[in-house]
Amino acid sequence: MDNSVTQNYSTELIQLVSFNLADEEFGVDILSVQEINRMVEITRVPQVPSYCEGVINLRGRVIPIIDLRKKFDLPVRDWNKDTRIIVCDIDHQIVGMIVDAVSEVRRIPGSTVEPPPDIVNSVNSRYIRGVAKLQERLLLFLDIRKLITEVNQEVNQLDTAVL
Repeated sequence: MDNSVTQNYSTELIQLVSFNLADEEFGVDILSVQEINRMVEITRVPQVPSYCEGVINLRGRVIPIIDLRKKFDLPVRDWNKDTRIIVCDIDHQIVGMIVDAVSEVRRIPGSTVEPPPDIVNSVNSRYIRGVAKLQERLLLFLDIRKLITEVNQEVNQLDTAVL
């Protein structure tokens, strides 16, 4: 990530929804979050990437659901009472993300967000917009736009290949 993205945050407060995935805390910009739901029945869809759990009907709209643990190659675990679906809308592209638990809505100073360190060059680091330094821990600020765009491209490529 280039420094200009982080510098844009330096003087403002960032509002984000924080959530847990494995042992890490992540955050997404609250403006991209449409709603947060408990787990519901997911309809499986054949021939989609393994991280795509299927689709749900959300008030008449069919929403694709992805499991962030699978997308980020984290160990899979059973869903429980804390598991949530965060529904995000980026430029009318709506995707639900399964996360272990939603923590809270946070307001953090932009000055606490730094670019991810160079050592973080795993395949999933491209989804990390920055790292926020909180009191005793770090929060990974997710680039939800990049994630949703890539998911939609991968699913569309499969649709084309199947046809």
